[in-house]
Amino acid sequence: MREKTIWDLIFYESPNLKKVIIKLNKEKNMRKKMADTIRFLAADMVQEANSGHPGAPLGLADIMTVLSEHITLNPKNPNFINRDRLVFSGGHASSLVYSMLHLWGFDVSLDDLKNFRQLGSKTPGHPEYGHTPGVEVTTGPLGQGVANAVGFAMAQKFISKRFPEIDHKVYCLCGDGDLEEGISYEACSLAGKHNLNNLVIIYDDNSISIEGNVEIAFNENVKERFEAQGFRVVQINGHDYEQIDLALKIAKITDKPLLIMAKTTIARGAVGLEGSHKTHGAPLGEEVIAKSKEVAGLNPNEKFQIPADVLERFRCMIERGELAEAEFNKKANLAEIKAFFEKDYSKIKFPSFAKGEKLATRASNGKILNAIAQTIPSFLGGSADLAPSNNTHLDGEEDFPTGRNLHYGIREHAMGAINNAFAAYGFDSYVATFLIFSDYLKPALRIAALSGHKNYWIFTHDSIFVGEDGPTHEPIEQIATLRSIPNSYTFRPADANENVACWRTALKLQNAPVAFALTRQGCEVVTDCENVDKGGYLLSEDENAEITLIATGSEVGLALEVKEKLGVACNVVSVPCFELFDEQDEEYKNSVLKPNTKKIAIEVASAYEWYKYADEVINITTFGASGKGGDVYKHFGFDAEVIANKING
Repeated sequence: MREKTIWDLIFYESPNLKKVIIKLNKEKNMRKKMADTIRFLAADMVQEANSGHPGAPLGLADIMTVLSEHITLNPKNPNFINRDRLVFSGGHASSLVYSMLHLWGFDVSLDDLKNFRQLGSKTPGHPEYGHTPGVEVTTGPLGQGVANAVGFAMAQKFISKRFPEIDHKVYCLCGDGDLEEGISYEACSLAGKHNLNNLVIIYDDNSISIEGNVEIAFNENVKERFEAQGFRVVQINGHDYEQIDLALKIAKITDKPLLIMAKTTIARGAVGLEGSHKTHGAPLGEEVIAKSKEVAGLNPNEKFQIPADVLERFRCMIERGELAEAEFNKKANLAEIKAFFEKDYSKIKFPSFAKGEKLATRASNGKILNAIAQTIPSFLGGSADLAPSNNTHLDGEEDFPTGRNLHYGIREHAMGAINNAFAAYGFDSYVATFLIFSDYLKPALRIAALSGHKNYWIFTHDSIFVGEDGPTHEPIEQIATLRSIPNSYTFRPADANENVACWRTALKLQNAPVAFALTRQGCEVVTDCENVDKGGYLLSEDENAEITLIATGSEVGLALEVKEKLGVACNVVSVPCFELFDEQDEEYKNSVLKPNTKKIAIEVASAYEWYKYADEVINITTFGASGKGGDVYKHFGFDAEVIANKING
């Protein structure tokens, strides 16, 4: 008979320790049961839809099980302001997102899970903000979610300076693809710079991409990269519940932003397919799912199964969330918080400008931004290292996090995604750069439009008038690109007065981002409009007009000059917002663009969209050139005499 060891004696002769060990084993078994439930809910969703990405959900199920014990959410009030923010940057793992939302008790039913990826369902292919309760941001384009999470963390840091009781965390799950995209470098650099210790990034380190092992394209030392950016890094086994739990406890007390590098196996629990890149974007197959369920101790013939004890454990989120909200409401000044986020635009005292005054629309825009900031406390923003050129500095304000001036550095890509996070948090936020560099943040602007975020995108140096910097800095196709984005509005004001009118209109727009294209060069004030809420209007009208000149921005003043040189009666129409004008009924459009006139559009850009309304377009069909702004302008034919002669034939 084997002689008893010291461990045998401790175990058998210490009933309390024995009870602890038994309890720990029961807890481990329960967590595994919960994780397996998540796994096969996600697998069944993808299989039922015959479309989706099962690998990541199966690999992350253990982490999500333990995260459920740490994160604070209120499924009965998804907008509870002090909830933790949860971002799935890898939006392809949406079956995992929806499984968790259902299990936690959000308004996502089992039928919604069964309708995964179906037309009109609450469970689309990638998570969409405003479409599914509990989804914080729209994710899908890789890396965007990482930058969104940084934006949420920045928003919390800012608001906590005013309301310390708002002290939630921001959790972001990401994968190799997110970290390969350059936007994650930009965003995490900012997170480290601002020491966002409220940010927890959980890296699903499964070493798999669509084409195979990530080593074929990605072999950097992620730990050292993040440490260099100012993060604390914890490395764990992403399937070990105790290690996951400890890492998430560290997240509660970290003094720096935290990266949890969780080594996982893609498609964990899928018999015969564990670790295979083939599980990233294709259903596992009925046979594999049935075998895998059987191994996990679940009914191989039952789909969408949720054991009662598992559901009870996950649904504790409701009670915990309601308790957290009740405790927050006791200590928080809810009236002051509400007032901070209220936006009464009618109280803004906009600047006024006299006719004949000459200043760049970027300059008048700076005055307008400051006027808005004086009235709206949640109005904040910054530039990509261009505040002096963009005129976006808020006077009398400190820098973030104590003040409302944000310095993004040369990080347009991340800046755009952070702007979306501020909007989702409830702020009136703006970002700025040169119009030519709008290309760098186009993905984020597109997501803003798709999400219905009400935020502002300020683009200066809007034409070849940039001059000496030459064609690399002179926008040609950018305005047309902005106008082509659905559910967004682009304003190109003619002068300072029209700029004010554009902002009055923009502030009233709901659930859509707004872009401003503004001049570097001075523009004489030639308008006295009170509003531009229909996008375009008759600026100068002749009763017997034979020609209608349509213009935007700096070309409005040029169109007025052309009118004076023409030998025929002529109307001049200013259209500061093509999209708004396009939304008007035919009666209004005909009242502005007289049907019996020849319509000629003038815009110093590609401007092909104007052929929808114009018989002829005077535009630019090449890149710009380097030289004095005025000289370049005339070189490309933007001269009153030249245009008048061309029209007169």
